[in-house]
Amino acid sequence: MEIVSLKKNIGVPKYKQIVTSIEAAIANGALKKGDQLPSLNAIKNKYKLSRDTVLTAFNELKNRGIVHSVVGKGYYVFSEDVFVKQKIFVLFDELNSFKEDLYNSFLEHLGDKIQIDIFFHHFNIDVFKKLIHDSVGNYSYYIIMPANLKETKPTIQNLPKDKVYLLDQVPKELKNYPAIYQDFENDIQKGLFTALHAIRKYEKLVLLFSNDKQPKQLLKGFKNFCNNYKIKYEITETIYKRTPKKGELYIVFEDKDLIKIIKKVKEEKLQIAKDIGIISYNDTLLKEVVAEGITTISTDFKLMGKTLAEMILKNKQTSVINPGKLLFRKSI
Repeated sequence: MEIVSLKKNIGVPKYKQIVTSIEAAIANGALKKGDQLPSLNAIKNKYKLSRDTVLTAFNELKNRGIVHSVVGKGYYVFSEDVFVKQKIFVLFDELNSFKEDLYNSFLEHLGDKIQIDIFFHHFNIDVFKKLIHDSVGNYSYYIIMPANLKETKPTIQNLPKDKVYLLDQVPKELKNYPAIYQDFENDIQKGLFTALHAIRKYEKLVLLFSNDKQPKQLLKGFKNFCNNYKIKYEITETIYKRTPKKGELYIVFEDKDLIKIIKKVKEEKLQIAKDIGIISYNDTLLKEVVAEGITTISTDFKLMGKTLAEMILKNKQTSVINPGKLLFRKSI
């Protein structure tokens, strides 16, 4: 059976006819997963086409995950799901409840016939490089959280620039890429200012900050706030060897640190909001109810997911700040 068939003067571009022919061959069973496609040169010569025309068709099928290429051998059927219109590569730093909100919102607003493959680099630059290297040419779009990893630009430059979207943090060297990001420096200053009346009753702010994982802009914004309002502060990387003392207000990013502080407060027979204050970063349902409610500074991750989906569907090449705010609860 002839896999590719083209017709003249029907108003459909030749590359699109090649795509449709291969889709039909897969749909009717003439091609199955693992089967080899006719070679690029065979199609080019038979129909007197340019190499670019055939390559455009093959690349569209490749970006949708329907075919894949083997160097030196040719193109093979990778998936029989010809109804997938786009295949999107998503690389997050790590999985947690608020990233899950972002991801689910992204899926909800994308619509049907789009396949998402999600990966995590866990703040490891080698894992980051390998995952991106292995993905080159296999997706319609690339959604990447570079976090605060260093030297990510050379790796990301291997991807088509108009198909890359950055999330959450945007290093200076990547500022020319479309992105949805948080203004960490400004958000933490505005959030703490909103709670200034409650913060004033504490003797000292204690920031739990990891240089490996947390945005440097957060640290800058925190120091600016404390210096501007003459508030005593301390910065520490871990809570595990520390005993909370009356008059301290803790600002924490990791959920495990939040639970550890609450546990230590109980062990010391102190009371949250009366003796010890707690502000957590990134809101979740858990923080609404634990310890009668934890005050948070948070961006809207569901909005971030929705905005990202809209940018992809409309192919917008722009940068958007995702808003953040303080949610006041009983922990301060």
